[in-house]
Amino acid sequence: MSERPATANSPLRGAAAQLAAQLQAGRVYRRDDLARMSNAVDRNLRELLAAGILEKLAPGLYHFPRGSRFGPLPPADDQVVEGFLRDKEFLVFSPSSYNAVGLGTTQLYNKTLVYNHKRHGIFRLGNRRFDFRVKPRFPKKLSAEFLYVDLLNNLDELAEDREAVLKQARSRSSLFDPVQLQAAADRYGNMATRKRLREWSSG
Repeated sequence: MSERPATANSPLRGAAAQLAAQLQAGRVYRRDDLARMSNAVDRNLRELLAAGILEKLAPGLYHFPRGSRFGPLPPADDQVVEGFLRDKEFLVFSPSSYNAVGLGTTQLYNKTLVYNHKRHGIFRLGNRRFDFRVKPRFPKKLSAEFLYVDLLNNLDELAEDREAVLKQARSRSSLFDPVQLQAAADRYGNMATRKRLREWSSG
């Protein structure tokens, strides 16, 4: 995979060129990061944006694209979210991931969820929309048990047959490790999900 040199075919000179030479292809930068590399960061930013060296994702958030034979590559979701939150504590995933649990869900969603401790709401970062949701707890990575519990938490939001999914969820709950499923329910389930799972296990 090729990388576009920071100053290739660019009219940049002086401090702006020096700043461009310090950037790493594929990285997301905050203005604060760039200010530590430049004594005139706002002027240099205007030059880098005008030259197409940097792309603005949101106020104070920029991406230095990695080049490929197909053109500039978009930034990784994790890097965008980390730059936006100034935090590494988050979980990024699509509701389409629920389809892997085997509960009969089939819809594909053009939506990216971000569970985190700081921001709530829908934010456009670059050409993408992220649905940030403040949660007290979430895992560092997806697991089948977490997806099962989270699907039940969010069932009313999904474009699925609610009763059919609940029937599948009840019939397939015994296929999960009971200890891990209970732990996921206790840690990540809302009140309705925890109550439902208690009723299923006792029935």
